[in-house]
Amino acid sequence: MTRKELEKVISDTSVMEKNIRYPTDSSLLNKAREKLVSIAKKIGIKLRQTYQRLGLSIKRKVDRYAHAKQYKRLSKGVKTLKTYLGRVIRDVERSIKSSNDLIRNQFTQLLSISKKLINQSKNSNDKVYSIHESSVYCVSKGKFRNSYEYGCKVQFTLTHKKGLIVSTEAIHPNAYDGHTLQKSLLQAEQLSGTKVKYAFVDKAYRGHNIPVNECNIFTSETKRGITPALKKAIKRRSSIEPHIGHMKSDGKLSVNYLKGILGDNLNVILCVISHNLRLITRKLFLTPSQSHKIKLI
Repeated sequence: MTRKELEKVISDTSVMEKNIRYPTDSSLLNKAREKLVSIAKKIGIKLRQTYQRLGLSIKRKVDRYAHAKQYKRLSKGVKTLKTYLGRVIRDVERSIKSSNDLIRNQFTQLLSISKKLINQSKNSNDKVYSIHESSVYCVSKGKFRNSYEYGCKVQFTLTHKKGLIVSTEAIHPNAYDGHTLQKSLLQAEQLSGTKVKYAFVDKAYRGHNIPVNECNIFTSETKRGITPALKKAIKRRSSIEPHIGHMKSDGKLSVNYLKGILGDNLNVILCVISHNLRLITRKLFLTPSQSHKIKLI
């Protein structure tokens, strides 16, 4: 690959979903209560009341109310679950008040998440979507089949002609696409050792914070100074979509099973490595008619 090819890149983002249950208020509240009760039982703390039977019963009723679109009953049930969780939280806090730091540390994170669950509402920022995965965000990419995806954004930068991925990252915290572009281009330059002169992106990157003298950013809306060659290059921006699709179907990008922010970064890096290896192997060892013989990772 020549340096001239590395000067032109295409950038885009996608969503890497986390392996979590679909988040609902009832399931999260009940799960938090169950976790607190479980840890208390394991340590040997006796609680006044665990609401094991009542909590599960109310949770099941709330699920049925949601299915039947009985929203007043649903909100009443959720409020009851919040009450049960609040009582267990206060009971645990009273019980561990005089305990040592080792016992208190086992409850610290879970108590913080549980309090956040009780206080969060529909329009709250930085919501909790999973008890065991606190670094999960709700991302709306405007897809018809699934309006909301729960995981994190991942950014890809690949070469314009060959499609070799030269930069990737799991974005934490959730950010606007345009604000991730500068960092991704800088990473691409560091890894390839070549200054990026042209970057082709979609409309989601409008409002990026990159000065004109650093890099030329082109979207489908760019009209000024567009030559026939640039017009052709802009049309090729969508070539990144099949690469992301292959990483999701052939790799492990569709669902991430690794825990935490570190797991997000490791998973996306491994997906990119395997994808680049597939491209290189196909180019080096197989003719186009034999490309179907590669076993996808």
